[in-house]
Amino acid sequence: MGPKSEKGVELALPEVATTRRRPRPQHLRFKKILTHVGIALSLFLLCDLSHEAWKHSCKSLSLDNYINSVEDAFLAVPSNESAIANSRYYATHPHLAGSLEDLQDAKDILSFFRNEFGIPSSPAEPIFDAGSPESREATLSITSKLNSPNAWIDVYYPVMNTGNPDGISLEILGQDGASIWTADLLEDGDPGDETAAKYKHAVPSWHGLSAAGVVTGPIVYANYGTKDDYDKLAAMGVDLTGKIVLARYGAIFRGLKIKGAEDRGAAGIIIYTDPRDDGAVVAENGYLPYPAGPARNPTSIQRGSVQYLSIYPGDPTTPGYPAYENATRVEGRNIPQIPSLPLSWANAKYLFEQELGGVEEGRKFNGKVGSRVIKMANDVDTKVIPIWNTMTAVPGHIKDEVVILGCHRDAWVMGAADPTSGTVSLLEVVRGLGALVKRGWKPIRTLVIASWDAEEYGLIGSTEWGEDFAQWIQAHAVSYVNVDVSVAGSRYAASASPSLAHLIKRTAQDVSHPTDSSKTVWDALYDSGPYTGEQDADFARMWAVMNHSWTRAASEDDVREVSPLGSGSDYTVFLQRLGVASSDQTFSSTPTDPPYHYHSIYDTQMWQETYADAGFHRHVTLAKTLGLLTLRLSDSIIIPLNTTEYALQLDSYVDTVDDLASGIITTKFHRIRKAISKLQHASAKLDVEKVKAENAFLKAARNLPRGWFGHRVIRRIKNWIERHLATGFPLPERDDAVLMFPALHTLNVMDLTKHDMCESCKGPLCDLIRAAIRVKRVNQKLSLFERGFISEEGVKDREWFKHLGVAPGKYLGYGATTLPSLTEAILYEQNATLVEYEVTRLTTLLTKLAHNIEP
Repeated sequence: MGPKSEKGVELALPEVATTRRRPRPQHLRFKKILTHVGIALSLFLLCDLSHEAWKHSCKSLSLDNYINSVEDAFLAVPSNESAIANSRYYATHPHLAGSLEDLQDAKDILSFFRNEFGIPSSPAEPIFDAGSPESREATLSITSKLNSPNAWIDVYYPVMNTGNPDGISLEILGQDGASIWTADLLEDGDPGDETAAKYKHAVPSWHGLSAAGVVTGPIVYANYGTKDDYDKLAAMGVDLTGKIVLARYGAIFRGLKIKGAEDRGAAGIIIYTDPRDDGAVVAENGYLPYPAGPARNPTSIQRGSVQYLSIYPGDPTTPGYPAYENATRVEGRNIPQIPSLPLSWANAKYLFEQELGGVEEGRKFNGKVGSRVIKMANDVDTKVIPIWNTMTAVPGHIKDEVVILGCHRDAWVMGAADPTSGTVSLLEVVRGLGALVKRGWKPIRTLVIASWDAEEYGLIGSTEWGEDFAQWIQAHAVSYVNVDVSVAGSRYAASASPSLAHLIKRTAQDVSHPTDSSKTVWDALYDSGPYTGEQDADFARMWAVMNHSWTRAASEDDVREVSPLGSGSDYTVFLQRLGVASSDQTFSSTPTDPPYHYHSIYDTQMWQETYADAGFHRHVTLAKTLGLLTLRLSDSIIIPLNTTEYALQLDSYVDTVDDLASGIITTKFHRIRKAISKLQHASAKLDVEKVKAENAFLKAARNLPRGWFGHRVIRRIKNWIERHLATGFPLPERDDAVLMFPALHTLNVMDLTKHDMCESCKGPLCDLIRAAIRVKRVNQKLSLFERGFISEEGVKDREWFKHLGVAPGKYLGYGATTLPSLTEAILYEQNATLVEYEVTRLTTLLTKLAHNIEP
């Protein structure tokens, strides 16, 4: 389908003839040329020192200096004062997904987007039901008809639940069945933190998407509740049927702890926060509990979704398609069937003391079963609840290439770290980009920025939007840039598609360290917190193993510190279902940082300002890093994706599989390695073509005479635009290059690789057109590289996930498993026939990808 005019009428731009015996009508030849001129001028404007609205400050700059001036102007905007002010606004009230407070925050961020990007207000609020013509138009028009920034809210209707505190309880029963102890299931709301005290009863202590029910049974401790932990209990002879599992948070996603218990016949599960996982900052080392000191408040409770995240994210009742209000719904396959409760250490400690032989003895993980009956009740109200994604778009000169930046907005309570720290960093990025827009800057590629809703329930807002606009995203998205918790500790961490690793490293090296101006953000990879003390031996070993794996991965090239993406945040649908290169960055906690009160009433502004990021230097630093990454993705002539790094990392993925297969499966992986070698060879060729294409374009741009825009052909183009495309386009009376551009760039949504109109023509404009088409072809291969890992068949037993390169671990949730289908066929299925099938699938996929990217 061809490009659309302003009124949506398809422009008649027919295919080029395969023979020159019959000359084409002059008006059709002209329209062909016009199409090519559009893309050429789109790119030329970047190199043309005028870039009209910017020329007052950088009129005589080279391309490199121009880009530097844009980046410097952006970096000058994010400020500590603004970040603190926004955090004090958004992190001082609860904003649970679907609540009135959440809706108000959505509207406030809509107003923020409008103000920063100069979007005029409208008579009616642009809040559209997903699936409505208005909602569809808001997104689909971004790459066709949008000519100035726009902002709106999409409303989806997922099934979620809320906890009923009157129906949630945990008791120990005596021999007569009467209750002899009842857990308070409350966080104390210490008045030392005024916000926590004010809202201590605002949000019940329950698990999102948990099953309702009342169950009884003896208690069994299951350590972290991992697959290995459950297997160890079975090896000890412990039958979990009818029992209530007590597991601690950590190691894997909480929902998969429940799935493991459910699969083994447990009646219910309690998940508590264990101070052993707080590293050095514990009461035993003399640290006072928050808010009096940096140690964990013992009454803090970690709420959270218990969706079976590694099966599929999003609305449980609409897997693979968007949750419209009138959607056809199915029974969710990714939610628990047994009840669960979150528990504080203060309450869990009593259970250990009364039922498992004491705190030390009970936590030895020896398979001991409690002697008395535990009764737990979970009462939830499950229903369709509206949620609100707040969206904004800034059209680029090349409209049909899109960079997406997002952070979720909803929180379990106040969420000063999760997600308000991310929201604050996102808003600072928007302030910086808005300042550029107000100076007349326009990105080369289109930007879409999202404040997602209902991430906390299972990545729902982003997943529903991704499922809603899957074809559009796969056709246009260059990269997805995610932020969630921007600050919860002192150590910088980045995870991403390997093709983004070098860009992330360079960007982090170009931003100053938040607290030491002699260092960069990249140096913060090795930062740690300010506190010292003895640590639990098991936890210290686990942390050391994790750090050793990072160090080993980065031993030859520290770009490997950028780890693969698993799941747990909004990049999931973009990367692992749609094949869009994605990234996530954060400052995370270490064993010597103050414990982060995850999903508790104590994740507050006071905790952030006192312990996590005094002065908000890390918030602002991450905003600069995210913004710079976004700018470089949007404003580079060649999309800065490193496919060769990705292809090289595939070797290590196969090495991991080889190690796993040893002693289990005799299959050799030489076919995959051969396909990877072909991919590496093709990528190396593409690397060469990237350089040549950019150099050719820059040379052609420099050779285009400045006065040439008075040429009669260009005048004719201008007149044609005014006659046919001027609706909605106020064409300014300025230099012809600038005059044409706003209309010309709307034509570049066409597939220019199919046209050869300028193959035989001569002259500087034709040279520029040919060079621009060459750049476009390279960029198409780069943006589609990640798509090459997508298999419609998906990952076995969890087919929502389509990416055969990486997926959340089947029994991990958060953590990544590379080559997931093959890995799981070896590790869990141990089926030689299935392994061979997965080897064939991967080999075919990689061979096709190598063919597709070869220039």
